[in-house]
Amino acid sequence: MYKIIACDLDETLLSDDRTISKENIEAIQKAKELGVKFVPATGRGFNTVGGTLKDLGLYDLENAYVISYNGGAITENKGSKLLHFEGISFEKASELYKRGLDYDVCIHVYTKDMVYAYKYVQEEKDYLAGRMEVTEIIDDNIDFLKGQEIVKVLYMNTDYQYLKGIENDLKEITSDLDVSYSSNRYIEFNHQGVNKGQGLKKLAELLNVDIKDTIAIGDNFNDLSMIKVAGLGVGVQNTVEEMKKECDIITKATNNQGAIAEVINKHILGTN
Repeated sequence: MYKIIACDLDETLLSDDRTISKENIEAIQKAKELGVKFVPATGRGFNTVGGTLKDLGLYDLENAYVISYNGGAITENKGSKLLHFEGISFEKASELYKRGLDYDVCIHVYTKDMVYAYKYVQEEKDYLAGRMEVTEIIDDNIDFLKGQEIVKVLYMNTDYQYLKGIENDLKEITSDLDVSYSSNRYIEFNHQGVNKGQGLKKLAELLNVDIKDTIAIGDNFNDLSMIKVAGLGVGVQNTVEEMKKECDIITKATNNQGAIAEVINKHILGTN
């Protein structure tokens, strides 16, 4: 029986209106009653998912966990206890920030506790409203972050091909990074070897769970590492087309139609 479900949030568990459907909440509760751990796995920080954890009955709960920052951190929900953290150097973050100034992108810099955004355009403000708090900056450097633990840097542009061009441009400075895409708007730069798949493997090790006894559910390229490493790798119906062939199964439902309930009902509860 599967013991851990690692699940992406945006465009996977969450509907487009940023809520969790009743059928998803009920299915997760039933899985929890069977001892299955439901673990949000997000590119966002732990401090942004409190509302989601409350909705799921996981807030401040012992032996319940979140994989955040694309695997850069693993936190036990009770007391926000940090179990694992892996960020990037200030020098690398600074280099990515300065290079990003040359592109038509909004730049995000994630520290352990804060998110800073340069060129914080209205479209991005609208997208992130209700998802997380962001501090806007106008500096052409991030020297004010020296000495702080930086988790990752990302660039936002809704043109995927434009972001792919940036990835090619930056190859000489990103060979020691883990580069991924998310939400059809971000290219993300994490420490090498930091991804959701490694985060899931690390959590499974901490809990003495065989990786074959895990399910991973997602919709975008930053979910692919965990979808490939899990015992069952699931893409929701709205998964980006180029990624669907990499998934073990694709749900009939989209993120707006209770895709997580579909997975739990079939593969945990055996009810459909």
